[in-house]
Amino acid sequence: MTDIATLESTHSVQYGGRRLAFLWRQRTNRPPTGIRKARIHVHPNGLVEVETPPETTLSEAKQALLKRAQWVSKHLRDIEARTAEVLEREYVSGETVFYLGRRYILKVTQSNEQEPVKLLRGRICIDLASPNIKTVKAALDSWYQNRAKIVLSRRLESVAERLPWIKETPPLSIRPMKTQWGSCSPNGRIALNPQLVKAPTRCIDYVIIHELCHLIEHNHSVQFYQLLIRAMPDWEKVKANLDGMSELLLNE
Repeated sequence: MTDIATLESTHSVQYGGRRLAFLWRQRTNRPPTGIRKARIHVHPNGLVEVETPPETTLSEAKQALLKRAQWVSKHLRDIEARTAEVLEREYVSGETVFYLGRRYILKVTQSNEQEPVKLLRGRICIDLASPNIKTVKAALDSWYQNRAKIVLSRRLESVAERLPWIKETPPLSIRPMKTQWGSCSPNGRIALNPQLVKAPTRCIDYVIIHELCHLIEHNHSVQFYQLLIRAMPDWEKVKANLDGMSELLLNE
């Protein structure tokens, strides 16, 4: 999702026996031709977002959501069902964690290793002087952050080389995001969520391509999706795979 000028606030509507809370983002800049309607999106964490053009009223935003309420409710039920199957992590030996789409067994030991986290023979080994939930999680998060800087930078360079509209690889920042895998700022800077390094390479490439398309189309217009299709014809399948894994990848 690209960063655009918006005003945002939280509201809700009643749909049957369910109250749908949603984040309303109203553009402050007038969108290009073809972006006159509301855009409804259900994020992998269950956040419902309604993005509307300028001068849209709250009542109109609510009506736009109610028109898609059945679709939104189905997505929320699917997310809740997947979340119910995800166990809270204890950060102990035997648990599995993800890296580049593959599950690795976690092995936690007590020692004074100079390099506390290592990837060895199908395991992610964490050696700490005082291992507990807090210290193991901190060590693992730091390792993911470091790996993300290396892996995501390489993937950005690789993907950018294949896209004809990219003349120079844009600057990249790695930063945590609550509802997005990536973003593209108005000045062309790409930001990626470090948790993305847990996903398969194909999914990583999809997020990067999505953001690089925003360098040309700064919205989710018909032209944007035409550009996305040319860059990755099977993007919908890849996105569905990433969305389906989100609860597992983001379970901390």
